[in-house]
Amino acid sequence: MQHLIDIDSTPVADLEAILELADAIADGPGRFQHTGRDRVLVNLFYEPSTRTRVSFEIAAMRLGLRVINVAASDSSVRKGETLQDTFLSLQAMGPDCIAVRHPTNGALGGLTEFAGPEMHIVNAGDGSRAHPTQALLDMYTLRRHLPDLANRTVLVAGDLHHSRVTSSDVALMKKLGVGEIRLCAPPELMAASAVTDGVRVFDDFDAALEGVDAVMMLRIQHERLGAMDAPEGEDYHRHWGLTNARLALAAPGCIVMHPGPMNRGVEITSEVADGPRSVIREQVTNGVWVRMAVLSHLLGLPAAG
Repeated sequence: MQHLIDIDSTPVADLEAILELADAIADGPGRFQHTGRDRVLVNLFYEPSTRTRVSFEIAAMRLGLRVINVAASDSSVRKGETLQDTFLSLQAMGPDCIAVRHPTNGALGGLTEFAGPEMHIVNAGDGSRAHPTQALLDMYTLRRHLPDLANRTVLVAGDLHHSRVTSSDVALMKKLGVGEIRLCAPPELMAASAVTDGVRVFDDFDAALEGVDAVMMLRIQHERLGAMDAPEGEDYHRHWGLTNARLALAAPGCIVMHPGPMNRGVEITSEVADGPRSVIREQVTNGVWVRMAVLSHLLGLPAAG
């Protein structure tokens, strides 16, 4: 495995290996400290990010890698340089891995043909198409709470059309054998590409919540709506917001997830986001372990001791 571009193109054996490695790292992070000493990660981000960029940085530093953060707004991109030329210039300086976030769907796929044999590319989110490390940390979190995934029902709800999380999460849930996958969104925000065999689609949020073991809420992606009118916050919340009353429709012990950033009072209330069923902060913590596992797997780093 040289690159992590999306879930669909990654063998299930590699995905399982990453999740198992994340378990080992979480249970004994000290064994993995400094195993990547003198290796270099470049974070090349064309879009704003908090959780993904910082967790890549912390993950790399815990492994002993040196980290260089490149924001497109502060680079030669502002002078008209293409993604390909930026990548080739960075690669010529000899880093071991480049994590790229880009607003264009499929932008990273074309970079792999220019990557040398010692270079590794990680997709840190491209457009509304893919976010493989988010899917991995989501599934890692699910498995920690719901180990018998084959007998579980998971709902992904919200702005499915514009979220890069939708397709990656659904693809990984299918590969790892989640019993029932549900999608729910207003018709104009449904993701047609994620509606595949074995996925149940709902346009009634209350009906979709009945009996689910986990619900992943997604925010309205205002930055990607384009000419589409943005849903009104209060009206959207009334029909599509996750409240404690709605959560009561789910199975006992249902966990609540969100990749962030959250829009409190729109797709989720503070009472739910900060409530006893929420594992949202745990997802953020798990993002460090999973991204450590991704980097270790790609770079072939051994556990110490």
